[in-house]
Amino acid sequence: MAHSYMPISLTMNQRKCLVVGGGTVAVRKVDTLLDYDAVVTVIAPTIDEKLRFHAEHNRITVEERPYQKGDVADFGLVIAASDDNTVNHQVFEDCRAAGVLVNVVDDPPHCDFIFPAVVRRECLTVAISTDGHAPFMAGHLKVILDGVFPSHWNELMRHAAEFRRMVQKRWAGNYARKQECYARFVGMDWKTLLKDRSPNHVEQALDDILEGREQAGGESETTE
Repeated sequence: MAHSYMPISLTMNQRKCLVVGGGTVAVRKVDTLLDYDAVVTVIAPTIDEKLRFHAEHNRITVEERPYQKGDVADFGLVIAASDDNTVNHQVFEDCRAAGVLVNVVDDPPHCDFIFPAVVRRECLTVAISTDGHAPFMAGHLKVILDGVFPSHWNELMRHAAEFRRMVQKRWAGNYARKQECYARFVGMDWKTLLKDRSPNHVEQALDDILEGREQAGGESETTE
C-alpha cells in the first residue's frame, strides 16, 4: 500500500502562516501553530473571541473580512478552516497555483499535509498518523501512548538533552565511547532515580554514566 503522507519534522519558528476561518476549528489550529512559534494571520468575516484575545495581545494578526483570491501568496503554510466549503476549495486552488502547502480541515483529498495525533514530553514528540484513513485510531493510540510515556518523561528528556551535550563535549570524535554512554543512559532505571534521588544525585549519576563509573543504584532494562 502506497503512503500519501511522509512523516517529517518541519520547523515553524517565524514561518508565516495563514488560517482562513474564524470559528472553533480555526482556534484549535491557531493554538497549535502558536505552540511552535509560527507567525499567524487569520482571515475571516467573523472571529471567535479567543482569536480576538490573541490579536489584542499581539500574538496573531486578524483581518475581519472575507477571503479574497490570492491572499495565500505571501504565506509559507495555509490552513483552510472556513465553514464555507466554497471558500475552502478556493483557498486550496489558490495554494496549488502558488505552490503553498495547504491543509483543508477534514478534507484529506485537499490536504498537502495533515496534523497527526501528538504526545509531547519536553523535546520528545511522538506523532501518530493513519494517512488520513482512520484518524479515530490515531486518537485512540494517543491515549495509550500517554500512559507509555508518563509524566516523569518530561524530566527524563531534559536530562537526555543535557546528557547528549555532555557526551558531545567529553567524547568529541570518539564514536564508540559516545554509543557506550548512550547505552548506559537508556539502561538506567530513570523512573526510580528521578522519584527517589535529589537533583544533585541525578547530576552525579549523569557524570558517572559519562565516565563509565559503576552506579550505586544499579541499572535497569527500561527507562519507563
